[in-house]
Amino acid sequence: MKTSGKNKYLQCITAIFLCFGLVMLSAVNAKADWLTVDEVAPSPAEVSEVQAVKAADLNVTVNGLQFAGKSFLHNNTTYVAVRQFSEAMGEVSVSWNQSSRTATISAEGLNIRIKGGSNYMVANGRTIWLEYGSIIDNGTMYVPIRALGAAFGCKVSWDNNTRTAIAVKSGNMIESGESYYDSDSVKWLAKIIHAEAEGESLRGKIAVGNVVLNRVKSSLFPNTIYGVIFDKNNGVQFTPTVNGAIYKDPGEESIIAAKLCLEGVNLLPNALFFVNVKIATDSWVSDNRECITVIGNHSFFA
Repeated sequence: MKTSGKNKYLQCITAIFLCFGLVMLSAVNAKADWLTVDEVAPSPAEVSEVQAVKAADLNVTVNGLQFAGKSFLHNNTTYVAVRQFSEAMGEVSVSWNQSSRTATISAEGLNIRIKGGSNYMVANGRTIWLEYGSIIDNGTMYVPIRALGAAFGCKVSWDNNTRTAIAVKSGNMIESGESYYDSDSVKWLAKIIHAEAEGESLRGKIAVGNVVLNRVKSSLFPNTIYGVIFDKNNGVQFTPTVNGAIYKDPGEESIIAAKLCLEGVNLLPNALFFVNVKIATDSWVSDNRECITVIGNHSFFA
């Protein structure tokens, strides 16, 4: 059959599109291979499983005995199964509240509460920082051995030669928050954190508290929390002391942030100033001080 010029033209166009489609299909397949290797983010459970495999040579001992529970490394931190470690400490009760995703460990002289995914746990009223959070994997909760060990009165060390985390009970259960924290320090630090960073993340709140405590330690500022907050030697330092926001009751997370700061958690050891650049009317700090980092709406300066 004789093919018209128009038909030949259509055949050529069709052939070109077919070739282009094959090229694109090859590219997609190749891209899929790249995604599998580099760009598909694993789930938290997959991360834990991979870490457990990579940490096959990790050893954990508790009071001189090989730890029978599960453990793995996460960001160079040894994580242990909460229930199994707690039971290795002696007679304890471990319960789980599914609705709040909270584990409670009770023993003589000790009460611990740990919420899944939280960056802190509470032991005898003390707020203990978990830098990378608690992890739940396949129905098991894990936390850093140093944090859990501290609650049980353990000394925790690391033997790099044998890659062993060593927990030895060496004292009483962790001191209660009631006797450890100075109530005025918690009160005023929580108030300034709440007034300056109510809408910020927990880390943002801690960073504001760090600035206050860094000033307490600095010779450039008063040496008490209250003194730093109400310092006016070089003008008003914190606006909430003028507009009255400092006298509002702090929220729960601001109190938690204050306690974490008083426990020694310091995300920004060199920070002495912070500014919300979106609302600041005075740029002296940003013009004269080195910016360390930005957390939420606040820029922090040395």
